[in-house]
Amino acid sequence: MKAYLVSLIVGTIVGVTYGVLRVKSPAPPTVALIGLFGMLAGEQLITLVRHMLR
Repeated sequence: MKAYLVSLIVGTIVGVTYGVLRVKSPAPPTVALIGLFGMLAGEQLITLVRHMLR
């Protein structure tokens, strides 16, 4: 739970910083979300493979 809270806080800080500096997000929201999904899926896949090998 702590990791989620830290991630949310850091993401909010980055978003506010982008807004203050009037910088566009480096990726369109949909592309960013798909990238995050891929990261999460890859992380879970590694965990699954490690569990199956035990």
